[in-house]
Amino acid sequence: FGVTFDCKITFNQHVANVSKACYCHIRALRHVRESLPEEVAKTVACSTVCSRLDYCNALFTGMSKSNIHKLQRIQNTLARVILRLGKFQHISPALIHLHWLPVQHRITYKLALLTFKTIQTGQPAYLREILDDYEPVRTLRSSSRNLLCEHKTNLVISKRAFRHSAAAVWNNLPDNIRDPRLTVDCFKSRLKTHLFNSAFSA
Repeated sequence: FGVTFDCKITFNQHVANVSKACYCHIRALRHVRESLPEEVAKTVACSTVCSRLDYCNALFTGMSKSNIHKLQRIQNTLARVILRLGKFQHISPALIHLHWLPVQHRITYKLALLTFKTIQTGQPAYLREILDDYEPVRTLRSSSRNLLCEHKTNLVISKRAFRHSAAAVWNNLPDNIRDPRLTVDCFKSRLKTHLFNSAFSA
C-alpha cells in the first residue's frame, strides 16, 4: 500500500524512496518558484512533497532518529524553497511562518488523531479491541481522565506497536485534549496548537 517494509521494520528503504521522490519534486519546484506567489508555491509543495512525508506516518513511531532527521531535512529544504531562504538561515521561523509541525510532531499528531477516532467511534474494531481503558482498582481522580492502560514491555520493537505507542501518546496529552466531548475538528485544532507550542516554545 505504498510503504516499504523490511524484516526489522527500520523503514530505511522506505525513507530512502520517499527522499528520492521528494527531492525530485523540490528541484522541480525550485525551477519555477520565482514565477509563483507564495501561497501557490505552498499549495504545490503540500500536494507533491508534504503528502509523501505524511503518508502512513503513524507507522514511523519509534523509528530511528537518523531516519527522522532525513525526513526533517526534506521538510526544511522545502520550506527554504517556498520562502526563498538561504541554506544556512535558521529554519524554525520558516516552519512557524508556514504553520508546519516538524516531522516528529506530525507523527505524534497522526497517531493521536487515530487513537481519538478509534476511542470515539470504536472503529476500526481490530484497533479498539487492543486498547484498554484505564480502570484503577480504587476510585481515583485519574479514573475520570479518559486514560488508556499502558501495558509493560521490555522489547523496544514492542513499544512501537499501536497497543503501546497509542496509549503512551494519548496519556501524555493534556486533559482538555483527551476530553471525550470534543468533536474531531475541535480535537484536531487543540492537538495541533499543543504540538505547535511544544515544538517551538524553546
